[in-house]
Amino acid sequence: MSSMMKTEYLNRIYAGWLAKIIGIRLGAPIEGWTYEKIKNVYGELDHYPVDYKDFAADDDSNGPIFFLRALEDGKDKFDLSAQAVGEALLNYAPFEHGFFWWGGYGISTEHTAYLNLRNGIEAPRSGSVEQNGRTVAEQIGGQIFIDTWGLVCPGNPDLAAKYAQKAASVTHGGNGVYGGIFIAACIAYAFEEHDIKKIINKGLSYIPSDSEYTKAVKAVIGFYDKNPGDWRECFRYIFENFGYDKYPGNCHIIPNIAVMILGLLYGESDFSRTITITNMCGWDTDCNVGNVAAIMGVVCGLEGIDYQKWRKPINDFLTCSSVIGSLNIMDIPYGASYIAKLAWEIAEEELPVPYGDIIRNRIDSCHFEFPGSTHAIRIRTEHSSNTPEIEIMNTDETAHSGKRSLKIHVMPMHPANRTYIYKKTHYTSKDYHDSRYDPCFSPLLYPGQIVHGSIFVPDYGNDCEARLYVHNADNDSIIEGEKTVLKKGEWAELSLHIPHIEAGLIDEAGFAVDMAGPQKSSMDLTCMIDDLYFDGKADYSVDLAKVKEDTWTGLHREIMQFTRLKGLWYLEGDCAHLSCTDFGEVYTGRYDWTNYRAVFAIQPCAGNGHFVNVRVQGAIRSYAVGFTADKLGLYKNENGYRKLAETDFSWELGKTYDLNVTAEGPHIEIKVTNKQISYTDNDAPYLKGCIGMSVRNNSHCAYRMIKVQVY
Repeated sequence: MSSMMKTEYLNRIYAGWLAKIIGIRLGAPIEGWTYEKIKNVYGELDHYPVDYKDFAADDDSNGPIFFLRALEDGKDKFDLSAQAVGEALLNYAPFEHGFFWWGGYGISTEHTAYLNLRNGIEAPRSGSVEQNGRTVAEQIGGQIFIDTWGLVCPGNPDLAAKYAQKAASVTHGGNGVYGGIFIAACIAYAFEEHDIKKIINKGLSYIPSDSEYTKAVKAVIGFYDKNPGDWRECFRYIFENFGYDKYPGNCHIIPNIAVMILGLLYGESDFSRTITITNMCGWDTDCNVGNVAAIMGVVCGLEGIDYQKWRKPINDFLTCSSVIGSLNIMDIPYGASYIAKLAWEIAEEELPVPYGDIIRNRIDSCHFEFPGSTHAIRIRTEHSSNTPEIEIMNTDETAHSGKRSLKIHVMPMHPANRTYIYKKTHYTSKDYHDSRYDPCFSPLLYPGQIVHGSIFVPDYGNDCEARLYVHNADNDSIIEGEKTVLKKGEWAELSLHIPHIEAGLIDEAGFAVDMAGPQKSSMDLTCMIDDLYFDGKADYSVDLAKVKEDTWTGLHREIMQFTRLKGLWYLEGDCAHLSCTDFGEVYTGRYDWTNYRAVFAIQPCAGNGHFVNVRVQGAIRSYAVGFTADKLGLYKNENGYRKLAETDFSWELGKTYDLNVTAEGPHIEIKVTNKQISYTDNDAPYLKGCIGMSVRNNSHCAYRMIKVQVY
């Protein structure tokens, strides 16, 4: 079979996903504003209106990256079904908080569809006009979460349209679905065609010619053809003929696609002009600019996206707010790599070197192979009396592996100064500008694991020495690896084995660099880093008497390291407590742990449904171990729990029990006092996932300690 996939698609996938994030960030601060308000406040808004400390999560990025996981999780795999995408929605979205707007049943389209799915209405009926009425079904969400279905089908708009129809129909119907098909097909076609009008017409070819959506798009094209000079005249035409007052609901799809087409046409194939014009039109700005930017990112490529203006402020950083906390710390190259992995698997082809090895073996490493990528690397200096000038830049000057690395320049540096070059591996509210879409996190890195990284000093650099380090946020301490004096012109491969730490919380990992050789009063640091990644086996504990609550706002509070699906989750005494009416679940740990042993100290307080969870892949994919009425059992969550094994066990309220659970391949071993359950799951077993705790049937349980040993 001849190859369909081109190596150049990799950088365009990254450009499209990066551009989506740029568009969201550009539009988010003025979401819902009118054209008049934007003009009155800013005049011409041609830059990010807010300099975010760190940009919190957003629904426009949550949906695209998590719904795409239906291609791996779903029973149909690449022969995608609407129900598989619906189950991805149930699996990764928390229950009525975070992730997207929970405006109420019949008000928020996604909230309505989510509750439909939760209560047994399968997709596509869950989002249909027949179920929810035309107003709810035709709001904007059908297209704002759809970009990745185009990115995962580069050059194949037929497949992108097919996937998008399935995905959009989970939550939407009618014009809401047509919008999803249109946007995904445009993005997929943009990998091969760069003429904007041809891209738009290709997208239209997949939806009914007599639909309101098509009519709106063609009306804007017609106006542009007669009046190509002034986009404001076109906006006045849209406002008068397709404005919000013409369509029901909170955020209808038709007015917003009209201004998106305006931006694409009047932007004249220029990335910056296209996204800023679209943003100036107002209405649902982050959604509209995110979609338009994704199309233009693929059209223009990385070279067409101004680095200083759009890329540098983002620094490849992305936060999400799913129920899987270790997936909420996700840089943009990770997302692009994940999309590329699926794209090449769909095409049944092998990824080119070096991406194949990176994506197979360390997909969330800092590899810097995408031009301009930084993987959200941060830098700070210690013992400095002034603020140094710091530059980070992706370079092809040298590399430890592949073709690219990250170049660091810091000046001035003094003999007592130290530079930390690092990746954040856990976040708290203090890191963020606001609490947008309620993010929460589990660490990426744990005691017991190994940090790897390579560093290089060029011949023109100053002498220095380096070591790897991690920061333990629990007691604000630094754990250092062995010092290496760097030889100019040679890459040094460093490693650090993090020791077992009781209740340790690792929130950053990277390089600590000190100046060496003859000490001058002032010098500068120039070095390159590459291949920063983590492996090895986690070996750690969580003492729930010592964990802290992180207060974002009065209504958004999190227990650090844990993400909550549902239920009342709080700290009291020397325990964390979970209670519910119907069910409650919380999770922690890495999403990709395979074989491990976990010990949970739990104390049933009320009711008869007290559990811990292993191999948690989300809200509807895990195993639960624990107590029901006079029973110890093992249960499997497959969008609803079913019993796998049970034994008699006379547990008592108020008594503490150690639940020992070992998961190795498809086999699960449970030990509690003198009872034991062994079970091998040969029916589509869950072979990886994090850990958690859960309660059901109006129960309340206290949790004292968790110990995890991955092997």
